[in-house]
Amino acid sequence: MSEPLVRVQNVSKKFCRDLKKSLWYGLMDMIAELTGSTAARELRPKEFWAVDNVSFELEKGECLGLVGPNGAGKSTLLKMLNGIIKPDRGRIEMHGRVGALIELGAGFNPILTGRENIYINGSVLGLTKHEIDRKLDDIIGFAELQDFIDTPVQNYSSGMRVRLGFSIAAQMEPDILLVDEVLAVGDVGFRIKCYNEIYRIMENSAVIFVSHSMPQLGKVCTSGILMDKGRAIMRSDNISEVINGYYNLFAGEQRTQVGSGKVRLIAVRFGNKTDCITYPDAQAIDPNHYHHIDANKPLTIGLTFTMDQAVDCYSILLSISDVDQKLVLQILPPERPLKNHPGAQEVLVTIDSLLLNTGKYSLTVHFLKDQKTDWGEILLSVRSLLKFSVQRDRYIGAAPVLHTAQWNISDDPSSIRHEQGNTGQVMDLP
Repeated sequence: MSEPLVRVQNVSKKFCRDLKKSLWYGLMDMIAELTGSTAARELRPKEFWAVDNVSFELEKGECLGLVGPNGAGKSTLLKMLNGIIKPDRGRIEMHGRVGALIELGAGFNPILTGRENIYINGSVLGLTKHEIDRKLDDIIGFAELQDFIDTPVQNYSSGMRVRLGFSIAAQMEPDILLVDEVLAVGDVGFRIKCYNEIYRIMENSAVIFVSHSMPQLGKVCTSGILMDKGRAIMRSDNISEVINGYYNLFAGEQRTQVGSGKVRLIAVRFGNKTDCITYPDAQAIDPNHYHHIDANKPLTIGLTFTMDQAVDCYSILLSISDVDQKLVLQILPPERPLKNHPGAQEVLVTIDSLLLNTGKYSLTVHFLKDQKTDWGEILLSVRSLLKFSVQRDRYIGAAPVLHTAQWNISDDPSSIRHEQGNTGQVMDLP
């Protein structure tokens, strides 16, 4: 086992909510440090632990994802790792050159040009002018700032500053790379470049990555720590477990309901045919409960409702979102709008096979007036009506939707017929 590049032992950092007391406490702490006082500094009035007793190690080739809600202490921990602030307790060991992209524009002199800031940042990292000269074209090229590199940084957009900051941090070949949420500012094309560059850096470096984008963390991180209120409440070498723990922190999110009020949802049926649950009161569905669905068995969705008699025809659109509230699947309404009837009525939807990957999802229901291809008037829309989970027998990949296909394999390649058409080469398998 190689020597860890990062070793964090029982690190804690506290802050004060009151500015005047913070200044007074800071003066007291400076005097205590100058006099060599070793007395333990406990919390004082209006102080709180922003980071509380966090420990981990990181080796070359590993990427650690720091996950947690806003205010969990992730950025404070990164600032301590980068030496911007000192921990109040614990020990931090960093072995090698550290590249950091923690705050937007941090480390840049706004009145200097991008080129001048490259030389300043490179010097801070310990590079000679000759070494920076050798890397200069790569830094400018990666940041895609050839036309603006001699423009003052204060005239850069936020995306341009991110591109320059990440390019400097990455092209300087750091042994340890610290990246905070700032990559969310860049455009899609540059983010793809950044993640590819992180893969390359990981071959010889350790990376610590903070983001609220769970899909991106899942792609690059080899392990993760879930933080909440300053404490590391979960540490796992399986980043999926940490991501699921993060989503569980928000499991109590309540459903929302909008519309013209011409539909009242009464009851809901949901589940596989052999394990279907009926809720006689749709409003009483537990928002924290996940229904376990067998994706290989037919799924039944039943909706009992009443509708204003002024509505002649209507359509129902069912949407399924993942835990990031990204739309992953829609169940289309019938070809023709449904005819309204007096009193309570029920619509039953059956899906032969739910082509979803392992994960957690939520069902949203839209009642639409007349229209079948566009929104029209929204009679009722209930977001996150209920939640369900899908568990596959084996891990299949990262895509939320899986599609079945017919696979034909021939042990005689000469039997494969090739036909050249207008759209390219077509291969027919026997």
